[in-house]
Amino acid sequence: MRTEDFNFDLPDDLIAQFPPAVRTASRLLRIEGDNLTDKSFTDLPDYLRAGDVLVFNDTRVIKARLYGQKASGGQVELLIERVIDEHEALAFIRASHAPKVGSQITIGNTVPLTIITREQDLYRIRFDASATVLEVLEQYGALPLPPYITRAADGADDARYQTVYAQHLGAVAAPTAGLHFDQAMLEKLDEMGVVRAHVTLHVGAGTFQPVRVDNIADHVMHSERYTIPQATVDAIRHAQTHGHRIISVGTTSLRALESAAQSGQLVAGENETSIFITPGYQFKVVEHLLTNFHLPKSTLLMLVSAFGGYEAMRHAYAHAVQQRYRFFSYGDTMLISRSDLTH
Repeated sequence: MRTEDFNFDLPDDLIAQFPPAVRTASRLLRIEGDNLTDKSFTDLPDYLRAGDVLVFNDTRVIKARLYGQKASGGQVELLIERVIDEHEALAFIRASHAPKVGSQITIGNTVPLTIITREQDLYRIRFDASATVLEVLEQYGALPLPPYITRAADGADDARYQTVYAQHLGAVAAPTAGLHFDQAMLEKLDEMGVVRAHVTLHVGAGTFQPVRVDNIADHVMHSERYTIPQATVDAIRHAQTHGHRIISVGTTSLRALESAAQSGQLVAGENETSIFITPGYQFKVVEHLLTNFHLPKSTLLMLVSAFGGYEAMRHAYAHAVQQRYRFFSYGDTMLISRSDLTH
Protein backbone atom coordinates (compact mmCIF):
# COMPACT_ATOMS: atom_id res chain seq x y z
CA MET A 1 0.00 0.00 0.00
CA ARG A 2 1.05 3.59 -0.53
CA THR A 3 1.33 6.35 2.05
CA GLU A 4 -1.20 8.38 0.06
CA ASP A 5 -3.78 5.63 0.68
CA PHE A 6 -3.91 6.88 4.28
CA ASN A 7 -4.51 10.54 3.51
CA PHE A 8 -7.72 12.40 4.32
CA ASP A 9 -8.88 16.00 4.42
CA LEU A 10 -8.94 17.44 7.94
CA PRO A 11 -10.04 21.03 8.62
CA ASP A 12 -7.54 22.80 10.87
CA ASP A 13 -10.26 23.84 13.29
CA LEU A 14 -10.91 20.19 14.20
CA ILE A 15 -7.40 19.81 15.65
CA ALA A 16 -7.89 20.17 19.40
CA GLN A 17 -5.61 22.87 20.79
CA PHE A 18 -6.78 22.47 24.39
CA PRO A 19 -8.09 19.57 26.45
CA PRO A 20 -11.80 19.45 27.37
CA ALA A 21 -12.82 21.18 30.60
CA VAL A 22 -12.82 17.83 32.41
CA ARG A 23 -11.05 14.65 31.35
CA THR A 24 -14.15 12.54 30.71
CA ALA A 25 -15.97 15.20 28.65
CA SER A 26 -14.83 13.85 25.28
CA ARG A 27 -17.01 12.20 22.67
CA LEU A 28 -16.61 8.54 21.78
CA LEU A 29 -17.18 6.97 18.36
CA ARG A 30 -18.02 3.27 18.62
CA ILE A 31 -16.76 1.40 15.56
CA GLU A 32 -17.82 -2.17 14.78
CA GLY A 33 -16.97 -2.70 11.12
CA ASP A 34 -19.22 -0.37 9.15
CA ASN A 35 -21.50 0.23 12.14
CA LEU A 36 -20.83 3.59 13.78
CA THR A 37 -22.42 4.92 16.96
CA ASP A 38 -21.91 8.42 18.32
CA LYS A 39 -21.54 8.27 22.10
CA SER A 40 -19.78 10.03 24.97
CA PHE A 41 -16.66 8.78 26.72
CA THR A 42 -18.72 8.42 29.90
CA ASP A 43 -20.65 5.67 28.04
CA LEU A 44 -17.52 3.49 27.89
CA PRO A 45 -18.57 1.29 30.86
CA ASP A 46 -21.67 0.26 28.86
CA TYR A 47 -19.37 -1.67 26.51
CA LEU A 48 -17.37 -3.42 29.23
CA ARG A 49 -18.12 -6.50 31.33
CA ALA A 50 -16.76 -7.97 34.54
CA GLY A 51 -13.60 -9.91 33.79
CA ASP A 52 -12.62 -7.85 30.75
CA VAL A 53 -9.03 -6.61 30.90
CA LEU A 54 -8.21 -2.98 30.14
CA VAL A 55 -4.48 -2.56 29.46
CA PHE A 56 -3.06 0.90 30.21
CA ASN A 57 0.37 2.35 29.39
CA ASP A 58 1.66 3.82 32.67
CA THR A 59 4.59 5.75 31.20
CA ARG A 60 5.06 9.31 32.46
CA VAL A 61 5.92 12.26 30.19
CA ILE A 62 9.20 14.02 30.93
CA LYS A 63 9.91 17.72 30.36
CA ALA A 64 11.85 16.83 27.25
CA ARG A 65 12.24 20.22 25.53
CA LEU A 66 15.40 22.16 26.41
CA TYR A 67 16.85 25.47 25.23
CA GLY A 68 20.53 26.32 25.26
CA GLN A 69 23.45 28.06 23.64
CA LYS A 70 26.40 26.88 21.59
CA ALA A 71 29.86 28.20 22.44
CA SER A 72 29.47 30.57 19.48
CA GLY A 73 26.39 32.06 21.13
CA GLY A 74 23.94 30.50 18.70
CA GLN A 75 20.60 29.41 20.12
CA VAL A 76 19.76 25.71 20.22
CA GLU A 77 16.55 23.80 20.89
CA LEU A 78 16.76 20.16 21.99
CA LEU A 79 14.03 17.55 22.18
CA ILE A 80 15.12 14.56 24.23
CA GLU A 81 14.04 11.42 22.40
CA ARG A 82 15.26 8.91 24.95
CA VAL A 83 17.08 8.92 28.28
CA ILE A 84 19.86 6.31 27.97
CA ASP A 85 21.25 6.44 31.51
CA GLU A 86 21.76 8.97 34.30
CA HIS A 87 23.95 11.28 32.19
CA GLU A 88 23.36 10.43 28.53
CA ALA A 89 20.41 10.83 26.19
CA LEU A 90 19.42 10.83 22.53
CA ALA A 91 18.00 14.10 21.24
CA PHE A 92 16.80 15.93 18.17
CA ILE A 93 18.62 19.28 17.91
CA ARG A 94 17.37 22.34 16.07
CA ALA A 95 19.95 25.07 15.37
CA SER A 96 20.91 27.44 12.56
CA HIS A 97 23.95 25.23 11.95
CA ALA A 98 24.13 21.59 12.98
CA PRO A 99 26.39 21.20 16.03
CA LYS A 100 29.59 19.22 15.53
CA VAL A 101 30.55 16.08 17.41
CA GLY A 102 32.64 17.09 20.43
CA SER A 103 31.11 20.56 20.69
CA GLN A 104 29.38 21.83 23.82
CA ILE A 105 25.97 23.33 24.51
CA THR A 106 25.05 25.08 27.74
CA ILE A 107 21.56 24.69 29.21
CA GLY A 108 20.17 27.44 31.42
CA ASN A 109 23.57 29.19 31.42
CA THR A 110 24.81 26.59 33.92
CA VAL A 111 24.55 22.98 32.70
CA PRO A 112 27.06 21.98 29.99
CA LEU A 113 26.48 19.06 27.70
CA THR A 114 28.68 17.50 25.03
CA ILE A 115 27.72 16.13 21.61
CA ILE A 116 29.13 12.59 21.63
CA THR A 117 27.98 11.18 18.28
CA ARG A 118 25.38 11.71 15.62
CA GLU A 119 23.08 8.79 14.84
CA GLN A 120 21.08 9.70 11.70
CA ASP A 121 18.58 12.38 12.82
CA LEU A 122 19.51 12.03 16.48
CA TYR A 123 22.45 13.20 18.58
CA ARG A 124 23.84 11.26 21.51
CA ILE A 125 24.58 13.82 24.21
CA ARG A 126 26.25 13.70 27.65
CA PHE A 127 25.25 16.02 30.46
CA ASP A 128 28.50 17.16 32.09
CA ALA A 129 27.07 17.91 35.52
CA SER A 130 26.51 16.10 38.78
CA ALA A 131 22.75 16.28 38.25
CA THR A 132 21.12 13.42 36.33
CA VAL A 133 19.40 13.88 32.98
CA LEU A 134 15.98 13.65 34.63
CA GLU A 135 16.96 16.21 37.28
CA VAL A 136 18.15 18.64 34.60
CA LEU A 137 14.94 18.14 32.64
CA GLU A 138 12.80 18.73 35.71
CA GLN A 139 14.62 22.00 36.48
CA TYR A 140 15.17 23.41 32.98
CA GLY A 141 12.91 21.46 30.64
CA ALA A 142 9.51 22.24 29.18
CA LEU A 143 6.67 19.87 28.39
CA PRO A 144 6.91 18.87 24.70
CA LEU A 145 3.41 19.37 23.31
CA PRO A 146 2.93 17.75 19.88
CA PRO A 147 3.83 19.87 16.82
CA TYR A 148 0.19 20.19 15.70
CA ILE A 149 -0.66 22.06 18.92
CA THR A 150 0.31 25.55 17.85
CA ARG A 151 0.56 27.18 21.27
CA ALA A 152 3.19 26.98 23.99
CA ALA A 153 2.64 24.61 26.89
CA ASP A 154 1.33 26.22 30.07
CA GLY A 155 0.93 25.13 33.66
CA ALA A 156 -2.36 23.38 32.97
CA ASP A 157 -0.66 21.12 30.43
CA ASP A 158 1.72 19.82 33.09
CA ALA A 159 -1.28 18.01 34.56
CA ARG A 160 -3.56 17.47 31.56
CA TYR A 161 -0.89 16.10 29.19
CA GLN A 162 -0.30 13.31 31.70
CA THR A 163 -2.53 10.36 32.56
CA VAL A 164 -3.81 10.17 36.13
CA TYR A 165 -2.11 6.76 36.50
CA ALA A 166 1.28 7.74 35.02
CA GLN A 167 4.18 6.24 36.99
CA HIS A 168 7.41 5.58 35.11
CA LEU A 169 9.27 8.61 33.74
CA GLY A 170 10.57 8.29 30.21
CA ALA A 171 8.03 9.30 27.53
CA VAL A 172 8.31 12.42 25.40
CA ALA A 173 4.69 12.13 24.27
CA ALA A 174 1.65 11.10 26.26
CA PRO A 175 -0.24 7.85 25.61
CA THR A 176 -3.21 10.03 24.75
CA ALA A 177 -6.05 7.49 24.85
CA GLY A 178 -5.48 7.38 28.61
CA LEU A 179 -5.96 11.13 29.04
CA HIS A 180 -9.75 10.64 29.07
CA PHE A 181 -9.76 8.64 32.30
CA ASP A 182 -10.16 10.29 35.69
CA GLN A 183 -10.01 8.63 39.09
CA ALA A 184 -13.79 8.37 39.34
CA MET A 185 -13.99 6.48 36.04
CA LEU A 186 -11.25 4.09 37.12
CA GLU A 187 -13.04 3.43 40.41
CA LYS A 188 -16.31 2.77 38.56
CA LEU A 189 -14.57 0.20 36.36
CA ASP A 190 -13.08 -1.44 39.46
CA GLU A 191 -16.55 -1.70 40.99
CA MET A 192 -17.83 -3.33 37.80
CA GLY A 193 -15.16 -6.02 38.03
CA VAL A 194 -13.22 -4.80 35.00
CA VAL A 195 -9.57 -5.77 35.44
CA ARG A 196 -6.93 -3.06 35.09
CA ALA A 197 -3.49 -4.13 33.86
CA HIS A 198 -0.46 -2.06 32.91
CA VAL A 199 2.42 -2.05 30.50
CA THR A 200 5.11 0.59 30.16
CA LEU A 201 6.14 1.86 26.74
CA HIS A 202 8.15 5.07 26.71
CA VAL A 203 6.76 6.93 23.72
CA GLY A 204 9.55 8.51 21.68
CA ALA A 205 9.58 11.68 19.62
CA GLY A 206 9.71 9.47 16.56
CA THR A 207 5.96 8.97 16.96
CA PHE A 208 5.54 12.41 15.32
CA GLN A 209 7.99 11.79 12.48
CA PRO A 210 6.27 11.73 9.08
CA VAL A 211 6.34 8.78 6.74
CA ARG A 212 8.72 9.97 4.03
CA VAL A 213 8.38 7.07 1.57
CA ASP A 214 5.72 6.37 -1.05
CA ASN A 215 5.49 2.64 -0.40
CA ILE A 216 4.72 1.97 3.27
CA ALA A 217 6.76 -1.26 3.12
CA ASP A 218 9.87 0.91 2.81
CA HIS A 219 9.23 2.83 6.04
CA VAL A 220 11.53 2.13 9.00
CA MET A 221 9.92 2.57 12.41
CA HIS A 222 11.65 4.21 15.35
CA SER A 223 12.49 1.94 18.26
CA GLU A 224 10.93 2.26 21.72
CA ARG A 225 11.54 0.53 25.04
CA TYR A 226 8.72 -1.39 26.71
CA THR A 227 8.10 -3.53 29.78
CA ILE A 228 5.38 -6.17 30.25
CA PRO A 229 4.93 -7.17 33.93
CA GLN A 230 4.23 -10.82 34.71
CA ALA A 231 1.04 -9.73 36.49
CA THR A 232 -0.26 -8.33 33.20
CA VAL A 233 0.56 -11.55 31.35
CA ASP A 234 -1.23 -13.54 34.05
CA ALA A 235 -4.32 -11.29 33.91
CA ILE A 236 -4.55 -11.59 30.13
CA ARG A 237 -4.10 -15.37 30.13
CA HIS A 238 -6.77 -15.73 32.81
CA ALA A 239 -9.17 -13.57 30.81
CA GLN A 240 -8.52 -15.49 27.60
CA THR A 241 -9.07 -18.81 29.38
CA HIS A 242 -12.41 -17.65 30.79
CA GLY A 243 -13.78 -15.98 27.66
CA HIS A 244 -13.19 -12.37 28.66
CA ARG A 245 -11.96 -9.65 26.32
CA ILE A 246 -8.66 -7.77 26.06
CA ILE A 247 -9.07 -4.03 25.44
CA SER A 248 -5.99 -1.92 24.77
CA VAL A 249 -6.09 1.66 25.99
CA GLY A 250 -4.13 3.28 23.18
CA THR A 251 -1.90 2.22 20.34
CA THR A 252 1.18 2.21 22.57
CA SER A 253 -0.29 -0.46 24.85
CA LEU A 254 -1.28 -2.43 21.77
CA ARG A 255 2.20 -2.17 20.25
CA ALA A 256 3.79 -3.37 23.49
CA LEU A 257 1.44 -6.34 23.80
CA GLU A 258 1.73 -7.39 20.17
CA SER A 259 5.51 -7.02 20.28
CA ALA A 260 5.72 -9.27 23.32
CA ALA A 261 3.57 -11.90 21.61
CA GLN A 262 5.52 -12.29 18.35
CA SER A 263 6.47 -15.84 19.32
CA GLY A 264 2.77 -16.68 19.43
CA GLN A 265 2.55 -16.46 23.22
CA LEU A 266 2.59 -13.30 25.33
CA VAL A 267 5.72 -13.14 27.49
CA ALA A 268 6.73 -10.80 30.29
CA GLY A 269 9.92 -8.78 30.30
CA GLU A 270 11.67 -5.69 28.97
CA ASN A 271 12.59 -5.25 25.34
CA GLU A 272 12.85 -2.90 22.35
CA THR A 273 10.19 -2.72 19.67
CA SER A 274 10.09 -1.20 16.22
CA ILE A 275 6.98 -3.13 15.21
CA PHE A 276 5.18 -1.58 12.23
CA ILE A 277 1.55 -2.71 12.09
CA THR A 278 -0.12 -2.27 8.69
CA PRO A 279 -3.15 -3.83 6.97
CA GLY A 280 -2.68 -7.58 6.74
CA TYR A 281 -1.11 -7.91 10.19
CA GLN A 282 -2.54 -10.80 12.26
CA PHE A 283 -3.26 -9.60 15.81
CA LYS A 284 -2.37 -12.01 18.59
CA VAL A 285 -3.61 -10.40 21.82
CA VAL A 286 -5.79 -7.29 21.52
CA GLU A 287 -9.47 -7.59 20.58
CA HIS A 288 -10.71 -4.03 21.14
CA LEU A 289 -8.87 -0.73 20.96
CA LEU A 290 -9.62 2.61 22.59
CA THR A 291 -7.69 5.31 20.76
CA ASN A 292 -7.80 8.94 19.68
CA PHE A 293 -8.03 10.05 16.05
CA HIS A 294 -4.67 10.04 14.23
CA LEU A 295 -2.83 12.17 11.70
CA PRO A 296 -3.26 11.69 7.96
CA LYS A 297 -0.62 9.42 6.41
CA SER A 298 0.71 8.45 9.86
CA THR A 299 1.90 5.04 11.06
CA LEU A 300 -0.82 5.14 13.72
CA LEU A 301 -3.55 5.57 11.11
CA MET A 302 -2.03 2.56 9.34
CA LEU A 303 -2.20 0.62 12.62
CA VAL A 304 -5.88 1.35 13.26
CA SER A 305 -6.64 0.54 9.61
CA ALA A 306 -5.04 -2.85 10.17
CA PHE A 307 -7.06 -3.30 13.34
CA GLY A 308 -10.53 -2.09 12.35
CA GLY A 309 -10.30 -2.68 8.59
CA TYR A 310 -9.05 -0.25 5.95
CA GLU A 311 -12.42 0.64 4.38
CA ALA A 312 -14.15 0.71 7.75
CA MET A 313 -11.64 3.22 9.09
CA ARG A 314 -11.92 5.43 6.01
CA HIS A 315 -15.67 5.46 6.57
CA ALA A 316 -15.25 6.17 10.29
CA TYR A 317 -12.83 9.04 9.77
CA ALA A 318 -15.07 10.63 7.12
CA HIS A 319 -17.93 10.38 9.61
CA ALA A 320 -15.81 11.90 12.37
CA VAL A 321 -14.91 14.89 10.19
CA GLN A 322 -18.53 15.37 9.12
CA GLN A 323 -19.72 15.19 12.75
CA ARG A 324 -16.93 17.52 13.84
CA TYR A 325 -15.14 15.26 16.29
CA ARG A 326 -12.01 16.80 17.82
CA PHE A 327 -8.76 15.27 16.56
CA PHE A 328 -5.38 14.19 17.95
CA SER A 329 -3.91 14.32 21.46
CA TYR A 330 -6.45 16.54 23.20
CA GLY A 331 -9.31 15.38 20.98
CA ASP A 332 -12.09 12.81 21.14
CA THR A 333 -11.73 9.05 21.12
CA MET A 334 -13.02 5.92 19.44
CA LEU A 335 -13.60 2.34 20.59
CA ILE A 336 -12.80 -0.06 17.75
CA SER A 337 -13.60 -3.77 17.55
CA ARG A 338 -11.04 -5.83 15.65
CA SER A 339 -12.23 -6.38 12.08
CA ASP A 340 -12.26 -10.19 12.22
CA LEU A 341 -14.59 -10.02 15.25
CA THR A 342 -17.21 -7.87 13.52
CA HIS A 343 -18.18 -10.23 10.69
